[in-house]
Amino acid sequence: MTDVIPADYRSLLERPLYGALGTIRPDDTVQVNPMWFEFDGERIRFTHTTKRAKFRNLQHNPSMSLAVIDPDNPFRYLEVRGRLVEVVPDPEGAFYVRLGTRYGNAEQEPPADRADRVVLVMSVEHSTHQ
Repeated sequence: MTDVIPADYRSLLERPLYGALGTIRPDDTVQVNPMWFEFDGERIRFTHTTKRAKFRNLQHNPSMSLAVIDPDNPFRYLEVRGRLVEVVPDPEGAFYVRLGTRYGNAEQEPPADRADRVVLVMSVEHSTHQ
């Protein structure tokens, strides 16, 4: 487990909660979207495609920020900052299916855009919380 995440906030990354992922557009404005994710204790992984703006944003600037709000106490949150450190091809959409299952859809099918699917891997370098 990375020591960047306080132990009492780790559950916000371990639970199947939606996160708000921020990236920086080529015009230096911020794009934030809700995302499924998986935390392995060291890095955070997202499913995405190579055809969307967020992927292009990360090619331009690999900086990323993920905010997760505790649904049981909306005043409690964790923000994790890092960088895109790896892009893993997922042409069968297997990681998409895994995340869909994690988020409660036991019958999750691969998406129609599976040929363009990738796994975005984010380093965990800094966190803030309340």
